[in-house]
Amino acid sequence: MKPKYSIKNNFLYAIDGLKELYKEKAFKIELVFFFLFSIVLFFLPYPLWSKIFLFASLFLPLFAEAFNTSIEKVVDLVSDDYHILAKHAKDIAAFGVAISIMITFLIWVGFVVYFY
Repeated sequence: MKPKYSIKNNFLYAIDGLKELYKEKAFKIELVFFFLFSIVLFFLPYPLWSKIFLFASLFLPLFAEAFNTSIEKVVDLVSDDYHILAKHAKDIAAFGVAISIMITFLIWVGFVVYFY
């Protein structure tokens, strides 16, 4: 039976998702970079609008990792056996994470070049 909609329950589900995501080594690594670059951002002599944009870009890899982990868990739920389609699904999700990291990197490089 589907649980009744509740903002409180939805928030608790999100917290449970974050706890589950935190078990992933890749997410922990991305979180370290998120905090390191957030600290660096504080000291950059850039206007507020650019700091907000750069800070927002740091969420892209975390967001992509959440989807990647979700896809991996669903694939693992469906089958324990090796299947080429399961491999493709996991590889494509991992590529999404790689693309998000590249986009974030290019955004940061673009701002550094623009302001120097």
